[in-house]
Amino acid sequence: MALVVVDAENTRRSQWPNVSREELVRRARAWAEHEGHELLVVFDGVPPEDAPDLVGSNNADDAIVELAPQLASPWWLVTSDRGLRERVGDRPERVIGGGSFVRTI
Repeated sequence: MALVVVDAENTRRSQWPNVSREELVRRARAWAEHEGHELLVVFDGVPPEDAPDLVGSNNADDAIVELAPQLASPWWLVTSDRGLRERVGDRPERVIGGGSFVRTI
């Protein structure tokens, strides 16, 4: 299907009460496996565990923008950050709001 890139901090804080970092990863992995997607969760700072589907960066938005041209289509972006959406432009096939994603997973 698609590679789903998740702006972790933005997504987990898009709904009250906030989802923990670990809970976001657990639920996103289960959803991706069930739906047949690949997953990449990008965190500000160190991710909650060392795993290939988790990326840590000083700034997750910058990391996603840097990765965007290298990602093979189709890929989806999960974020509610309008600035990040503008920065990646039309590269993602689909953009999903963080709150919608949290409610889905």
